[in-house]
Amino acid sequence: MTLRVIPPASMLRKFGYVHFHLPLARSFCSEKVSYIQGQEPEKGVREYFYYIDHQGMLFLDDSKIKNFTSCFKDKQFLTFFFRRLKKNNTGRYEEHFPFWSDCGKERNFVRGDDVPIVYTHVTKKIPRGASEEEEHLCFGHAGDVLSFKFHPQNIYMAETGRVYHPGPANAGSVGLISSKLAIEFSKNFLFQGENTQCPTHFVWNNNEYVLDSSWIKNLTAQGNL
Repeated sequence: MTLRVIPPASMLRKFGYVHFHLPLARSFCSEKVSYIQGQEPEKGVREYFYYIDHQGMLFLDDSKIKNFTSCFKDKQFLTFFFRRLKKNNTGRYEEHFPFWSDCGKERNFVRGDDVPIVYTHVTKKIPRGASEEEEHLCFGHAGDVLSFKFHPQNIYMAETGRVYHPGPANAGSVGLISSKLAIEFSKNFLFQGENTQCPTHFVWNNNEYVLDSSWIKNLTAQGNL
C-alpha cells in the first residue's frame, strides 16, 4: 500500500491543485511537547509540525512510520518549503522545533534527527549571475533545484562519524552530508598524524585539500550549534 502525504491547503492552492482533502486533525502529546496538526492558535492562523530525518526526507512530525513511503515527494512543494526554512523566532515551540517554514498564515514548525539541511548528491550548475560552472551540494530531495556551493576544504567529520559542510545562513549555516554521500566522500579522506581519528585532507577532482574546520568551530563558539 502506498501512503500519500498531502501538504497544507494554502500550499496546494499555490501549486494549482484544484481538488484536495486535508488529513484529519491529529493530536500529539509527549512529556516534552503537545500539539494538534492544523491547530488554530489565533484566528486565521494554522500550525503544522514536521520532521526531517538524517537522510533529508521530510515527514509530518507525528507520522508513526517514517520511511520513503510516507515522506513528502512533490518537488515543487519541497522547493517551496525548504526555501522558506529559517530559525524559529516566533515565540512558539522554539525549544522543540528550532526551525520553521513560513507560509503566510500557516506556520510550519520543523525539527529533525540532526540539522534540517541534508546534502544528498553533488551536481554541476551555472548559478544566476555567474559565467562558469560550479559544483554544488543538493538538498531537500527536490532534484538539483535546492543547492549550496561545494567547498571541498570545508568538509568536516565529527567524533560521531557524521560529516558536515557549510549551509544556507537562514537554515543554520550548516548541512549534514547524507550517509550515502558520506561513504562516497570517505574514499577520498586522508589521515595524517599517528593519533588522528578524523581526516586532515580531502582529495577531490585530483586536487588535495587541507581540511579547514574553523567555520564549524566559529558556529559552535557563537552558540549556533
